[in-house]
Amino acid sequence: MKQKREHSLEVLLTREQIQTRVAQLGEEITRDYKGAGELVLAAVLRGSVYFAVDLSRHLDLPFILDFIGISSYGRGSAYEGIVRITKDLESNIAHKNVLLLEDILDTGLTLNYLIRNLNTRNPSSLRVCAFLDMPARRIVDIPVDYCGFNLPDLFVVGYGLDYHERYRNLEFVAELQEL
Repeated sequence: MKQKREHSLEVLLTREQIQTRVAQLGEEITRDYKGAGELVLAAVLRGSVYFAVDLSRHLDLPFILDFIGISSYGRGSAYEGIVRITKDLESNIAHKNVLLLEDILDTGLTLNYLIRNLNTRNPSSLRVCAFLDMPARRIVDIPVDYCGFNLPDLFVVGYGLDYHERYRNLEFVAELQEL
């Protein structure tokens, strides 16, 4: 019989810290894209949904909100950078400014795949906005144009980030620790 593991949560980012930073990002993005033409926010499912919704409320410019779903996998439980699109954008991004919204940037393998894929669609510009960045885990160098928070190499949950589909709905970000 498989034993159920117990976990504890150590809060790293409070709801207030997150909302303050998301508002700041909204101001930066508004300033940078004001008058720049059509903007498409391309949110990576499922983890970035909370971030995308909150961020979009702080943008003072017109935009299209769209979603792209991906599946990352490898042999066994080891992630090897193999990525498959499970839900594509519905918007045509040709000649539009695209801001790719990601919940967490760690190895860079998934985001590298998405950037290469989206660039083949001829956007006017393609930038990256990551809620969390863990540079210590980076394998592929990815330019991050907007970053919410930098974190060390920890396993985190909350604000869209999950552990076996649990904890996404937390209004804070916490390190998940085994007891």
